[in-house]
Amino acid sequence: MKNNFGRLVLQSIIFSLVISCSIFAKKKFYFNKDFQEKAFLKNSDIYEKGKNYISFWESCASELDWFKKWETTLEWNSPYAKWFIGGKLNVSYNCLDRHIKNGLGEKVAFFWRNERGDRKTVTYNEMYTEVNRLSNVLKSMSVHKGDRVAIYMPLVPQSIAAMLACTRIGAIHTVIFGGIGAGAIKDRILDAEAKVLLTSDGSYRRGKVIEYKKIADKILDECASIQKVLVLKHTESPVVMRENRDFWYHEEMDNVSDYCKPEEMDSEDQLFILYTSGTTGKPKGIIHTTGGYLLGTHMTYKWVFDIKPEDVYWCTADIGWITGHSYVVYGPMSNASTQVIFEGSFDYPKKNIFSQIIDEYKVNIFYTAPTLIRMFMKWGNECLEGSSLNSLRLLGSIGEPINPNSWMWFYKNIGHESCPIVDTWFQTETGAFVISPLPGITKLKPGSITKALPGFEVAILDDEGNESPSGFLAIKKPFPSMMRGLYKNHDRYVSTYWGKWDGKYYYAGDHSRIDSDGYIWIGGRSDEVLKVAGHRIGTAEIENALIENNAVAEAGVIGVKDKIRGTVIIAFVVLKDENINEGNIEVKLKKDVATYLGAYARPQHVVILKQLPKNRSGKILRRILKNSVEGEDLGNIVTLFNKDALVEIKEKAEKIGKMLYGEKNK
Repeated sequence: MKNNFGRLVLQSIIFSLVISCSIFAKKKFYFNKDFQEKAFLKNSDIYEKGKNYISFWESCASELDWFKKWETTLEWNSPYAKWFIGGKLNVSYNCLDRHIKNGLGEKVAFFWRNERGDRKTVTYNEMYTEVNRLSNVLKSMSVHKGDRVAIYMPLVPQSIAAMLACTRIGAIHTVIFGGIGAGAIKDRILDAEAKVLLTSDGSYRRGKVIEYKKIADKILDECASIQKVLVLKHTESPVVMRENRDFWYHEEMDNVSDYCKPEEMDSEDQLFILYTSGTTGKPKGIIHTTGGYLLGTHMTYKWVFDIKPEDVYWCTADIGWITGHSYVVYGPMSNASTQVIFEGSFDYPKKNIFSQIIDEYKVNIFYTAPTLIRMFMKWGNECLEGSSLNSLRLLGSIGEPINPNSWMWFYKNIGHESCPIVDTWFQTETGAFVISPLPGITKLKPGSITKALPGFEVAILDDEGNESPSGFLAIKKPFPSMMRGLYKNHDRYVSTYWGKWDGKYYYAGDHSRIDSDGYIWIGGRSDEVLKVAGHRIGTAEIENALIENNAVAEAGVIGVKDKIRGTVIIAFVVLKDENINEGNIEVKLKKDVATYLGAYARPQHVVILKQLPKNRSGKILRRILKNSVEGEDLGNIVTLFNKDALVEIKEKAEKIGKMLYGEKNK
């Protein structure tokens, strides 16, 4: 009797938990009426206006300054779009000149500081002068409209000036993330055929100096297109300067005038190339153009963050990624925002540095990645020590799906249960936000990116292109900030993004579902691109780096779930000689990947196997490796050709799984 009663109680508790979790998942969560009263977007009529997307974006475009108005709003020949055809404008003019003409020259553009405590305040007038002078330096180095300029610099005001200087003279910039290795830098410079490299003597990270110029010097002799290198003196690290090629930033800036006339750019002129990982070893050069991209970032930044003139905004992204391009540089600066930018690590010298910065600069809007949120959760009170965070009024998340527990921790501990959270979705390819709450309008569900923004149309489709409760995220209509192709690679552009539904819709590559309220939930990548600590990296790129080692015959790389980082990298390697004895080959291979691609791509574990699981055509079945590590059922293994490999895989994968997840291996 007692056992039955106990069983009934237990069943009742389990049932209650299931019901409460179900309610939690379905409930339209917090909506802050106080926030709505002060928001500039209060009325959902904007969604109705956005349905006529051509006239909607045309009306939005009036917010930019044009030297000449466009003649045709949209020309759509799938899979290529042209927006605001015939229109002439300049990005740096929209980010600087017009604000100064409107009396905002003394407004703070950036509060910069680093982990060492160094600080600098930069006004729009000062940024204007820096950009104009740097534009003239680039011109003196024979950089002309259409030339490519590579920017490999730390997160300092000068790196943002470098981007804007390129836009002022019509050069096409390609920004290279400071955390990648020399081999990956070379790949990007060679593909873009960059004429000039802007770099720095170094950068500060976790108490150490990352020697940018020294890293670049390893590959510059192999980059025939580079004619000049401009070096910012930042850390005072010793560098080798090659005569007639390398020049000091400060010396060249002293030799030019304070004004450079902005180039009148066609709306469809290329603005930048940004490289992102794909499922093949070679990174993809995403092309964005001038008018549509600037409009998309300008409007979505203003809507999603409910920007007010007095706001202090902080996005923690590096400018080497699209979030930094769109929501540190172009969106905020076209709206004359005041921002915080930070150089360094968030756990050095103490784990409360981010909260101290929020208080110091009275940050109102804090936009970061779930990876950092999970790190803050792990650190607990240590990361909040001595801070009030009372200035915050809005929080944001980007980079990967944020799970409900992290969302709630962020809401309660950082936002004090009074700040809406805008969980945003976009890609390097889309340029600007596509899906996000509007904080004065949208009711929020923890873990959901909610609905498409005005002017965008998205759907969840099955393999045949039919709308479905779960399937693949698709964008059904063109929009101004969409990519204009892949640099020098039409075929890959078409096959990667437009091949799934016969060219009718854009294939985003994310497994997704839509709930009964029409809210979208992102499940993760459907291809073999990993997101590690907010960075996107193709498995093939890591495999290629491993195979560069002469001891390696084959490599299969997977990403597995991790509570803090979201995903960790596991590399399975077959050696050319299974009896090879090079000391600890696993350690050497990790170092090889970090050297070639950057520390963020370093595998957590390297596992030596006699053979990788393959199908008859030789394709590595990474799903088997992943499921084995995560303790999941292997699923259908009919296509597995070498079933004899499973015994060793299971033994070694289970060992890794226990190290990651404990004895339960789940």
